Amino acid sequence: MSPKHSPAVPSALLDDVSKAIIEELQHDGRRSYAAIGKVVGLSEAAVRQRVQKLTEAGVMQVVAVTDPLQLGFARQAMVGLKVTGPLETVADAVAEIAEVDYVVVTAGAYDLLVEVVCESDDHLLEVLSSRIRTIPGVVATETFMYLQLRKQTYSWGVR
Repeated sequence: MSPKHSPAVPSALLDDVSKAIIEELQHDGRRSYAAIGKVVGLSEAAVRQRVQKLTEAGVMQVVAVTDPLQLGFARQAMVGLKVTGPLETVADAVAEIAEVDYVVVTAGAYDLLVEVVCESDDHLLEVLSSRIRTIPGVVATETFMYLQLRKQTYSWGVR
């Protein structure tokens, strides 16, 4: 999905068949359009067209979810940021950092929550000190180091 809030999606795009296609892809993003078509009652070409429309509308994206540890990224952390001034400006600046894979504007103790994936503690320190904390408007950070990932899911279904 687009990192920024997208306009409302036409309800015709999210009918029961499109929702069923999304659920099938949430269970297995590599599933063939022909196999999905058998489940939802459409041809392979019709499924392909719907997936393309859903992707173009920003309703979904099909990606490979990886384990950062297996790829050499030994340090993951969630960073809470307290910000002064426009939150969106700071959020956009943080989102430009390559090591940042998640940015959300929040209500509560922190204005932003940011997930960072780094190769080492030294790399994390560099990202925090030289890139995040130097962004105009960042007034405080708190880093929560990940010790063990127990659950990560993207298959919450559709409504």
